[in-house]
Amino acid sequence: MGRVESACATLSAIRENSPLVHNMTNIVVANTTANALLAIGASPAMVDGPEEAPELASVAGALVVNVGTVTPAQAEAMKLATAAAHKAGRPWVLDPVAVGALTFRTKLAAELLENKPSVIRGNASEIMALAGQGAGGKGVDSTDSSETALAGAKELAKQTGAVVVVSGPIDFITDGTRTAEVANGDKMMPYVTGLGCTATALTGATLAVCDDPFDAAVDAMVFLGVTGEIAAKGSAGPASLQLDIINGLYQLNGDILNATARVEMHEAVA
Repeated sequence: MGRVESACATLSAIRENSPLVHNMTNIVVANTTANALLAIGASPAMVDGPEEAPELASVAGALVVNVGTVTPAQAEAMKLATAAAHKAGRPWVLDPVAVGALTFRTKLAAELLENKPSVIRGNASEIMALAGQGAGGKGVDSTDSSETALAGAKELAKQTGAVVVVSGPIDFITDGTRTAEVANGDKMMPYVTGLGCTATALTGATLAVCDDPFDAAVDAMVFLGVTGEIAAKGSAGPASLQLDIINGLYQLNGDILNATARVEMHEAVA
């Protein structure tokens, strides 16, 4: 199956199955990511209390963990939920927001890695910090390019067994052996808060219906990149772009993906 054909099949599977995606995310993006999941066809649940999160994580189609505005109570809940997901064999994705730049969340992310995420998605500085190759970015913003972080992403994938996604003008997805480049998107997208978090949430939806986390990660980045690229053509600015992306996810179909997606695949040379 070709790369774009795979994305089309994943989109159909999400809409046919409406997978439950458990989100433990930050207060800045909760509404946006819930709406993005609804628009693509998934069923979001926003549960981050330690009393309930482990129970839901063990039965959800996938778990999304985003440390963007993490509190000590949420950190404990994240540890419990990821442990429960791992024990139950449920896929989960980690978004290490501002890891490297701030001590508490950097320590937390390292502890969460022990529960074996299926996918790790972050910007270049976050991925390099998590791989032990950098000190993090400027708060939540990257100070490194996605190309610069690729070597660290491959090493992190080998260390953790997770698929690693580096978001940027070109998104890189790697499992340490296979690497994909997704070249969709628009220069206006970084001016909308939480689109990286939206990519992570969409990865939860794709993980819930894909057997291979690498396929899931690539497909999620294609969905957001294609939608953002098309939406930007008619948007007056970042405020309308955010709404147009939600609308675009709802309208996304196989014809749009086939006409717009730009994905390159690379295999490591033995």
